[in-house]
Amino acid sequence: MHEHTERLHSTAQAMVAPPRGILAADESPGTMNKRLEKVGVEPTPEARRDYREMLLTTPGLSESASGIILADETFNQELSDGRTVPEACKDAGVLPGIKVDTGAKPLAFSPGETVTEGLDGLRDRFTDYAKRGAAFAKWRAALALDAELPSERAVLVNAHALGRYAALSQEAGIVPIVEPELLMDGDHDLDRCAEATAYVLDVVFMSLVAQGVDLAGIVLKPNMIVAGAKCATQPSVEEAAAATVRVLSEHVPKEVPGIAFLSGGQPPEQATAHLAAMASLSAPWELSFSFGRALVDPALKVWAGDPDRWKDGQAALDVRVRANAAARAS
Repeated sequence: MHEHTERLHSTAQAMVAPPRGILAADESPGTMNKRLEKVGVEPTPEARRDYREMLLTTPGLSESASGIILADETFNQELSDGRTVPEACKDAGVLPGIKVDTGAKPLAFSPGETVTEGLDGLRDRFTDYAKRGAAFAKWRAALALDAELPSERAVLVNAHALGRYAALSQEAGIVPIVEPELLMDGDHDLDRCAEATAYVLDVVFMSLVAQGVDLAGIVLKPNMIVAGAKCATQPSVEEAAAATVRVLSEHVPKEVPGIAFLSGGQPPEQATAHLAAMASLSAPWELSFSFGRALVDPALKVWAGDPDRWKDGQAALDVRVRANAAARAS
């Protein structure tokens, strides 16, 4: 058991060690299809594989990325050279991660809210993923945010699921990324986001502790404290960064080795600016990044399915990942 615990701790620390971050390339096939279609690429399993292969084989990726989160489809695919994706991750010097939830579904008796599903059969799936080299996993709870939401019911059921997932993940020797995300597409202001995030974090950590999760063997992936995209009054980068570090310092236990922020749909440069501003503030854990769109959207737009622009797409990814690694050191 001691060796098992040490491995969880060392993997979690490696995931958030400066200056690297975690690349989120775990879109479901449905979501990935929409993004491919948006840039004029026919949405096929091969196209989805080619896109992830372009990202994973970017030269020097391991200098700025400690790991990559993959969807189940990708985890089970082979690259064009015949290597399995987990093998290719190992060769690239990045830890392979797996998204294990099956998505957000409507929550009973809570209009406009969801609960993330995927617990059925999860222990057996974790056993299989561990055998094939998964170092870490991810489960996302998406919570609507406005003047009334999230409801207590939505927070409780999603926190309970995060706790059950995290315990099963650690049981299999896999580090869980715990991702409670308050969505930023409303008109809430900075203070409302701070208030709701504090509440959600308290309930999530109570659930983790109640279910025996080792907090030194997780990585937290929360939203930043920002105003909603439709809010008329947008805070400065410095105000958002200060609010984020303050709320997390008050509501995240110090045993957690690191926090890898999600971008939540922020423009790439804004997400990086927020990260840089937070890096200049004092915090008891590593402040890292686990961005998806804010890292890979530029690469997808540049590549757009054209084999002749493969290296250009990789260069676009490299620019964004290095910019965020540099932001951590600012």
